Amino acid sequence: MTKQSIFGRITTLIRANINSIIDSAEDPEKMIDQLIRDYTNNIADAESAIAETIGNLRLLEQDYDEDVQTAGEWGRKALAASSKADELRTAGNSADADKFDNLAKVALQRQITAENEARTAEPTIASQREVTDKLKSGLNGMKDKLQQLQSKRAELVARAKTAEAQNRVADAVKSIDVLDPTSDLGRFEEKIRRQEALARGKQEIAASTLDSQFNELENFEAVTEVEARLAALKSGARPQAIEQ
Repeated sequence: MTKQSIFGRITTLIRANINSIIDSAEDPEKMIDQLIRDYTNNIADAESAIAETIGNLRLLEQDYDEDVQTAGEWGRKALAASSKADELRTAGNSADADKFDNLAKVALQRQITAENEARTAEPTIASQREVTDKLKSGLNGMKDKLQQLQSKRAELVARAKTAEAQNRVADAVKSIDVLDPTSDLGRFEEKIRRQEALARGKQEIAASTLDSQFNELENFEAVTEVEARLAALKSGARPQAIEQ
């Protein structure tokens, strides 16, 4: 997989609105699990691509350092050969002096070649460093997103369990609500109230019947007294007066 495609996938995943994706899912927990798998797999791909990119960058940097070092060495050799040529020329040995000047020229040419190679590599190294930095930043962003997903999943599972427990408690409370007229206790209470009312009705009836009996007894005694006095009158006896 090319660095461009990896970088594109990293950018897409980092910009993804996790909350929006989860909210629009029919099963948020399954969606989070899928996203976690996607991010985990892409992180692994990104790490592999970044490792390869960094490896290539280090090779370029190593070659660049070697070119710079080689250019320096050839520069020192050119200086040494030129100094030797000057020394020989001062001593009157022009032939040998020319030889060392020629060596100095060869060294300088090789120094120029090494410097050109180093200079040519600089833009490539700079570009590779930029790509590597972006990939590293993107990788860190994906890891942050993955952590958010994992935290979101834990939060979602906890909320689901809490909601389930709350529903169980609510159902249990509803089933034992003594104020609910449709509950068993409500119906049982209504039955007792009716029995109590019936008992009060029977008591009132019984009390009414007893009063009637006493009234009949008093009426009977009054009639008996009248009959007795009438009999006394007929026999010639004087009626008894009420004692003062």
